[in-house]
Amino acid sequence: MYILKRILTMLLTIWVIITLTFIIMKCIPGDPFASDGDKLPPEVLANIRAQYNLDKPVPVQYLLYLKNLATFNLGPSIQSKSRTVNEIIASGFPASATLGVIALLVALVFGIFLGVVAALNHRKLLDYFSMFVAIVGISIPSFILAPLLIEFFAVKWELLPVASWGTWQHTVLPAASLAVGPLAIIARFMRSSMLDVMNQNYIKTADAKGLSTATIVLKHGIRNAILPVISFIGPLFAALITGTFVIEKIFAIPGLGKYFVDSIFNRDYPVILGTTVFYSTILIVVLFIIDISYRLVDPRITLTSKGDQA
Repeated sequence: MYILKRILTMLLTIWVIITLTFIIMKCIPGDPFASDGDKLPPEVLANIRAQYNLDKPVPVQYLLYLKNLATFNLGPSIQSKSRTVNEIIASGFPASATLGVIALLVALVFGIFLGVVAALNHRKLLDYFSMFVAIVGISIPSFILAPLLIEFFAVKWELLPVASWGTWQHTVLPAASLAVGPLAIIARFMRSSMLDVMNQNYIKTADAKGLSTATIVLKHGIRNAILPVISFIGPLFAALITGTFVIEKIFAIPGLGKYFVDSIFNRDYPVILGTTVFYSTILIVVLFIIDISYRLVDPRITLTSKGDQA
């Protein structure tokens, strides 16, 4: 029952996002065909507007868009006249997803490691060092870190390529730029949660039974301390795999973020709507999966709503 309610809530949320985005697009001043308006005859311009249903009343445009969405048809792009929004997402999403997954894995592995090390060495040198790294990571934005990495690793030392895409070497610098900030946040979450867990009675009981430190940390400590991190992973995962606009622009990565930025400047309404719906759907689905995963991490958690409990 809980899962069914969550699915219905997801569908309602996606509909609200679609509606709000559509309304905002219609409220933005300007015309995507303004640059062509002086060059094309009025009859041709009218035919073009009719092709994109822009000659119809706004409520009719909205209903037609919902009808197309029901068949997963996001419509044609206004600027890229030979491509549909589905084709644009299909071509840009793999690069964004590859980069995002790599950045997420790096942030998770090193963030959890730093957090655990800091907690196990509370108020010691390793704790201070780990938190110093975390503070630095949070303080430096990715768009500042990216040029620094390019300057040293690509220009000065010539260790890695830049401004291209195709091999695993091309993912190192952009993935590092994306991962540092989330890594630092995960490290702080993990440290705080781990300190709380390690002071629980069941940890002291496990220690009194003679279990090794590694067993206590891996089996009892990390498993219970990682729940706050899981909550953070949901929106982070969706944001990373759907494209981070600035980083993709800096490293000339042909990802989804590039098309989204270009669509805003060009007032390409179908691409703006399509990428927003695509991003929102991924975010909502990932958050749903994260909720379900709580049960796998901690069997004590039950997936029930308030109505079910009553």
